[in-house]
Amino acid sequence: MRPGARIPTDGVVEEGESEIDESMITGESLPVAKAVGSNVIGATVNTTGTLRVRATKVGADAALARIVALVQEAQNSKAPGQRLADRAAFWLVLVALIGGGVTLGAWLLAGAALPTAILFAITVVVITCPDALGLATPTAIMVGTGLGAKRGVLFKNAGALETSARIDTVVLDKTGTLTRGQPEVTDVIAVGIDEDSLLTLVAAVERESEHPLAAAIVAYAEAGHAPSPNREFGTFVGERRFQTHSSAGTPAASNFRNVPGHGAGATVQGRRVFVGSRKLMLAQGIDLAPVAAQRDELASTGRTAVLVAVDGRAVGVIALADAPRESAAAAVAALHDAGIRVVMLTGDNEATARRIAEKLGIDTVIAEVLPEDKAAKIAELQASGKRVAMVGDGVNDAPALAQADLGIAIGAGTDVAIETADVVLMRSDPLDVPVALRIGKGTLRKMRQNLGWAIGYNVIALPIAAGVFYPSLGLMLSPEIAAISMSGSSVIVAVNALLLKRLPLPLPAGAGRA
Repeated sequence: MRPGARIPTDGVVEEGESEIDESMITGESLPVAKAVGSNVIGATVNTTGTLRVRATKVGADAALARIVALVQEAQNSKAPGQRLADRAAFWLVLVALIGGGVTLGAWLLAGAALPTAILFAITVVVITCPDALGLATPTAIMVGTGLGAKRGVLFKNAGALETSARIDTVVLDKTGTLTRGQPEVTDVIAVGIDEDSLLTLVAAVERESEHPLAAAIVAYAEAGHAPSPNREFGTFVGERRFQTHSSAGTPAASNFRNVPGHGAGATVQGRRVFVGSRKLMLAQGIDLAPVAAQRDELASTGRTAVLVAVDGRAVGVIALADAPRESAAAAVAALHDAGIRVVMLTGDNEATARRIAEKLGIDTVIAEVLPEDKAAKIAELQASGKRVAMVGDGVNDAPALAQADLGIAIGAGTDVAIETADVVLMRSDPLDVPVALRIGKGTLRKMRQNLGWAIGYNVIALPIAAGVFYPSLGLMLSPEIAAISMSGSSVIVAVNALLLKRLPLPLPAGAGRA
């Protein structure tokens, strides 16, 4: 795939690096970096580099085809309110025919001429034609699903739209939904050594490791938290200084030794550096007293505390944690503004869950829940009278998604979760949860307004068309005026539904207001 080419179908990058514009599918405004092993989506545009891509999904299985199918299914499906409107329209047809017959007979019995009686009867049939009633909900549903698709929120059926309007409790999975699912450095504590030196030594060791925590520490150091390549840095405070020569800003490590499950060690510029767990340090005979208090404090808040020792001395602690997504706090705030209770449901430990919950302002935390018990927790909330929406991304969330009144799947999640859910968030952005619920409420409001107008129009127009007020007020409608009124009623319903496009929605982080 050359620069500027459109990706023909879903696949995986086999060779090359580039950035791809995925805004058409995911709504992501910036191009997304792709390298070997990255997944690409059909119909997106390659922007900078040349890629060799192996197709993994074609035809109806491709992401774009599935999106189109979901939108069509939602727009063609009937919500409970639509089924009610269809039944009302059926009976209204009978009312129109019976009303026309009764009007004809009444005017004939009143002594009116046959042409006059027929004129009133035809006017009744025309004015009560249930066009507006039949259009009341489909137009709102089509606009609502289209508005959702524009924001990357896909409603699988019209029933999901109505259900989303009645949700009063949202249950959110933690990992991958509220958080990125990837560790990042949150704290660096140096004892008897300056922080720059600590990071540089640790990065030199961790660069040789393939552990996710090691990658996070190296990324933190490379992001500008460690000294530049040509800067001198001190090791222990008051001791000698030495120069780094690595182009990445860290000295080279030698005699690297990985200790699976515990950490790693290496020699960096003649100093023996160990990075890892408490067990690794104790195995090396290192006294942890200088950093014990800091380690315990960080661990108590749910962070992963990585200990650092240099030449047999404990010199620091680096804390890592699964960081919240940028828009998670805004999503929780938007749900609170809508009067919705927010619950975190996770299998993670209580301390980690509460740390994230306090940072985001979540009301209730249900932690250390086994995958098979998540659906039971949702059922407990429902039994207490709550209308529950479950938001998740993993296979372990699928039963809870199915149990909830409304299942919402993160687009970057597993196929099982996506297939089970009623709503799919293609941008994998927590802020789209309140967007989905607000679209549901807006759509239901338009459906009710349209139904109210259609029914009220017929209630008012029917007696006028039947000539009830003609003898006393001389007020009557001709069939031509009745036909125009009936068409005008349908237009009003359609225009009112289109006004749903002006529904104010929470904006993504960094987005400007129009």
